[in-house]
Amino acid sequence: MLGSAADADDVLQETWLRWVAVDAAHVDSPRAYLVRITTRQALNRLRSMKRRREAYVGAWLPEPLLTTADVAADVELSDSVSMALMLVLETLTPTERAVFVLREAFGFGYDEIAAAVGKTPAAVHQIAHRARRHVEARRPRRSVTARQAEAAAEAFRRALETRDLQGLLDVLAPDVVAISDGGGVKQATPRPIIGAGKVARFIVGGLTKNDITLIVEATTVNGSPAVALHMDGELDGVIAMRVEDTHISGLYYVRNPQKLTYIASETPLTLR
Repeated sequence: MLGSAADADDVLQETWLRWVAVDAAHVDSPRAYLVRITTRQALNRLRSMKRRREAYVGAWLPEPLLTTADVAADVELSDSVSMALMLVLETLTPTERAVFVLREAFGFGYDEIAAAVGKTPAAVHQIAHRARRHVEARRPRRSVTARQAEAAAEAFRRALETRDLQGLLDVLAPDVVAISDGGGVKQATPRPIIGAGKVARFIVGGLTKNDITLIVEATTVNGSPAVALHMDGELDGVIAMRVEDTHISGLYYVRNPQKLTYIASETPLTLR
């Protein structure tokens, strides 16, 4: 719902503090009560995050979240947490986003969602329909198996590590889109780069300019194949990928150090 592991953690803590302060004997449905608290805390956080986004330097990407291989193997689950979908959800209003997640990801009924967001069931039904139509119109379609996606990611990893321009061109879709997020702290492109040639030259050019020791590690982020870039022994960023028709159609490069702190501390990356 938030696109930020750190903010989600804060909401979890706030929900827990409210839960332990209430007399459980007076709560008819703990599940409904917790859903309501969590949702309203998330809505408050979304509204404050919107103000932060307006002042954000450069392109904004969701905070990468390390996920296990079994999540990537579940097509429906991996699509529901993908970087591509998270970016689509950013175009919804906070209430639309909350309703969409509760309905589509968790299957809550309209009455329960209505209680959580403070709307009538009829209004929630309309909001859900509008949000679903908006997301489906912009949602990328993943037309490959998990194994095909892994193969494309491995080809990308090898080409990246060896600075192989032709190798990158072979694995990138002609209309690939690359978005980088430095948060004003690390260098990043202010706008998306479109086209295999431009993206490949940008990547190889950026790596060859610096006399660095580069290690590219395969990992899984937001249910999709990804690579972690270690430069001179330090984590420089994480690149998540969207694979369609056996080629990479989207690259999401998160370099903002604030968005890498959580991922590094929660699950330290192990080279293999």
